[in-house]
Amino acid sequence: MSSHPREFRLLVTGGGTGGHTYPALTTLRALQARLAAEGTAVSVLWAGTADGLEATVTASEGIRFVTVATGKIRRSSNPLGMLSTANMKDMARVPLGVAQARSIVAEFKPDVILSTGGYVAVPIGLAAGRRPLVVHEQTVRLGLANRLLAKRATRVAVSSPSTLELLPENVRERAVVTGNPVRAEVLHGEPLKAVDALGLDSFDPDLPVLYVTGGAQGSVQINTVVAEALPWLLQHANVIHQCGPNNLQDMFDRTATLPAELAARYRVLGFVGAELPDVLALADVVISRSGAGTIAELTALGKPSVLVPLASAAGDEQTHNARRLQDLGAAVALQGDVHERDLRAALRPLLSDAGRRERMAHAAREHGRPDAAERLVDVLLEAARPAGE
Repeated sequence: MSSHPREFRLLVTGGGTGGHTYPALTTLRALQARLAAEGTAVSVLWAGTADGLEATVTASEGIRFVTVATGKIRRSSNPLGMLSTANMKDMARVPLGVAQARSIVAEFKPDVILSTGGYVAVPIGLAAGRRPLVVHEQTVRLGLANRLLAKRATRVAVSSPSTLELLPENVRERAVVTGNPVRAEVLHGEPLKAVDALGLDSFDPDLPVLYVTGGAQGSVQINTVVAEALPWLLQHANVIHQCGPNNLQDMFDRTATLPAELAARYRVLGFVGAELPDVLALADVVISRSGAGTIAELTALGKPSVLVPLASAAGDEQTHNARRLQDLGAAVALQGDVHERDLRAALRPLLSDAGRRERMAHAAREHGRPDAAERLVDVLLEAARPAGE
């Protein structure tokens, strides 16, 4: 007989970006599947901001959503810069948000609260009271919101073992390494489906496939250096290039003069949606940014990669991620002002040596956690269990 009540109540908070939103979505879906197998329904309420990504995602996924007032801290290297008018105005909204959050918690009566970070998570986290609170951190170093909430959390789930040594001792004893949840569909791609969906019959089967992506909106930096290197790249690889919807015409213009033989091995797309799992399954090497979600996917899949970190990422986290994977032998990191010669130097040994690709893939796989969502579900259920059970 299940030890869980007939209805399990999960309150989710976190969002603003996909890095905070999608791990929460993946985890709650895994929780629903786990408890459905035991005959237990899951009632989910997501608390966030009306203009955040979480509002869009919950609407499309049919998840009940409620808004809370919150404030965003705009960081500055100068402490006095933190005292900006915008910061002061937003921080004044936090008490209102906490009051709203207390009402939400009292009315919903969650068995456990999951916070995945972002400033939107602070009011609910502060209002948790005696309700179990599980904080999940996607990056190596705790973000501002999770740093605040970790002090009162029941459990702190982190994505990397190297995070543990950065935590205060009183937080470390409540911490557990789960990894960063990766969407289940990403793990089950089929290469031949990508060939059919994207019309890649003209690709050379004797050459490796290189997937280039700069994220949903694309990256001008990555697009530029790849365009410059394309005549060389296409002699050594087939290339699928997701350049961003607003950059598509520019890439068409840049590549219009490619010889027909090389152009047959190049496919440029504004956006890759439902085909992404199949494209990743087909890819032998990936060029991308190095956000937490990307790192989780590449390591879970065991994909060799050339990482070009976004220098403006909060806390320079992407550079830290790229260097860490490079140190593990799972990627090549290209930092700063990246030129065509740098890209060639990084890719030449990977595209020419299948054995090197496999060694790098093995290193990536060794540090991947494809079961991160299930691990985080374990933590949620443990935190929700009444003392003594």
